[in-house]
Amino acid sequence: MNRLGVMMLALAMALASVPAHAKMALQTYALPEGAGPHDVYPAPDGTVWFTAQAAGKLGRLDPRTGKSDLISLGRGSAPHGVIVGPDGAPWVTDGGQNAIVRVDPLTRAAKVFPLPKDRADANLNTATFDREGVLWFTGQNGVYGRLDPRTGAIAVFDAPRGVGPYGITTTPAGEVFYASLAGSYLGRIDLKTGKATVLEPPVPRQGARRVWSDSQGALWITGWDSGDLFRYDSKAKSWARWHLPGDGPQPYAVYVNEADAVWLSDWGANAILHFDPKSERFESYPLPDRYASVRQLAGRKGEVWGAESGADKLFVLRAE
Repeated sequence: MNRLGVMMLALAMALASVPAHAKMALQTYALPEGAGPHDVYPAPDGTVWFTAQAAGKLGRLDPRTGKSDLISLGRGSAPHGVIVGPDGAPWVTDGGQNAIVRVDPLTRAAKVFPLPKDRADANLNTATFDREGVLWFTGQNGVYGRLDPRTGAIAVFDAPRGVGPYGITTTPAGEVFYASLAGSYLGRIDLKTGKATVLEPPVPRQGARRVWSDSQGALWITGWDSGDLFRYDSKAKSWARWHLPGDGPQPYAVYVNEADAVWLSDWGANAILHFDPKSERFESYPLPDRYASVRQLAGRKGEVWGAESGADKLFVLRAE
């Protein structure tokens, strides 16, 4: 090989070693003591919403000032998940009220959509909107369901294998999938009939916890009990699996950004991990607080947001 060839080879090797994403800097935001943040969701307008589960309220953070305030959702509220809907409003899965709650981002007024009386104590978890504007939700006590915001109609379905429905997501094609923690499966919902089909990950009793779709319709799932990251290709109907590094990994939350980079929280390492699907490598970002307990991740372009439920803080990883 001539000198030019050697130089080109060296350059190619150097480029191959560069991460496929920008370096990230971590910043934390202190919340009111006792807030107990669970889920977090950044809105397009710059606001960051979070569920203050321990306080029984919805929180709003202004990252520019670092100031946050809490909004009442109703008597007995114990909010779990929050997402921002197509209408720009935060929608909350409220286990305490056994209801879906919409909060007007301007007036802060809360509109409560209670589940049917025969579906008490659903232990509501997480929600997603399908491409028709219908909200789908999970309940850990063995249910999943849908709410049509236009009519207020709610339908609730019994989940295969009973208890366990946890994370839920919508693919770019409009399919809705959920993960069952206790059931250890990925569920695909028929949006017309409401029936769920069980999809078996390649590891039994893996404890599928959270799920997020990438831009190609592949589902990324955390295996809480097995310490694995899974990918289900919804087009090829095939599975892939990667075991997290370190001793005793416990992957909880997962988020896939606009570039299809995968982020997850590892309770075993008390860190946020970046996974590059191309190189199949993990990169760790240790959290500054002990036992941070990051239960959910979300983001917007150039940012990854999470809630430290063990430290009453939110954090963001921003591209430098």
